[in-house]
Parts: sequence; C-alpha cells; structure tokens
Amino acid sequence: LRRYIERLVTTARNADLNTHRQVFAALQSKEATKKLINEIAPKYEGRNGGYTSIIKTRIRRGDATEMAFISFV
Repeated sequence: LRRYIERLVTTARNADLNTHRQVFAALQSKEATKKLINEIAPKYEGRNGGYTSIIKTRIRRGDATEMAFISFV
C-alpha cells in the first residue's frame, strides 16, 4: 500500500492534464482523483517522499489478520 500511494502522490504533485489521466487510470474515481490532486498533493510539495504513516496495532481474533492504522503524515 505504501509504495502504491506514494507513487500516486508523487505523480499528482505535478498538476497537469497528463497527471490527471495517470491518477484517474490508477484510481478509477473522478472524486478521488480531484481530491488527491487538488487537496492532498499540494501539502507535500516540499517533501521528497514519506507521505504515509503505517502503525501496526494488533492481530484480529477471528482470522489472525494483522491490523494497522494508515494515515498521511
């Protein structure tokens, strides 16, 4: 997940028509594409990566799946 989202944010920082097309091809949602390009990506203009924070929390009881909180830094 980290690799996927960080590549999208890095691509979205350059807001032009080709960027919109690339991000939309990955997300398949107009609303998500607009939010990523207009709201999220401009916050990380001066940052060279490390946009996400993943904190492992616990193991789920029913099927022993690892749980985690995922957020933008």
